[in-house]
Amino acid sequence: MSERFTISTSRNIFFGGSVFFLLVFLGLTMGTLSGLPERDNRANITPQVALGKKVWENNNCIGCHTLLGEGAYFAPELGNVYGRRGGADGGLEFIRDWIRAQPSGVEGRRQMPQFNLSEEELEAVAQFLKWTSEINTAGWPPNREG
Repeated sequence: MSERFTISTSRNIFFGGSVFFLLVFLGLTMGTLSGLPERDNRANITPQVALGKKVWENNNCIGCHTLLGEGAYFAPELGNVYGRRGGADGGLEFIRDWIRAQPSGVEGRRQMPQFNLSEEELEAVAQFLKWTSEINTAGWPPNREG
C-alpha cells in the first residue's frame, strides 16, 4: 500500500463528515418542528387549568411527583393519572377524592400531606391533571403506571 493518509485526506474527511452531520441535524430539527403543531395542546388551556398549575406549583407537588417524567420519583407519575383512574368515566372525581382523603394512614406507605385545598382549587388541580394527560407525549411515559 503505497498511498498514505495525508493531511489533505484527513481534512477532507473532517469537513465532509461535518457537513454530513450538519445536514442530518438540520433534517431532524425540521422534522421535529414540522410535527410540533399537531401535538400542541395550548389551545385547551382554560383559566381553571391555569389555576390548577398555580396550585400545583405553590404546593410543590413536583417535589414528590413526576409530571411527564420530570420531577421527583418519590411519589407516582401524574401526567397520565386521569386516564389511569377512569378518564371520562370518573378520572376527575378520583383525583379530587384522592387529594381530599390524604393522608391515607395506611401503614408502611408513603403519605401525601393534606393541603386543605378549597373545592375550587381541587377542581382546578383535577382539570390541570386532565389537561396534562391529553398532551400528545409520543408514548411517554413508556408504561401505563408511569
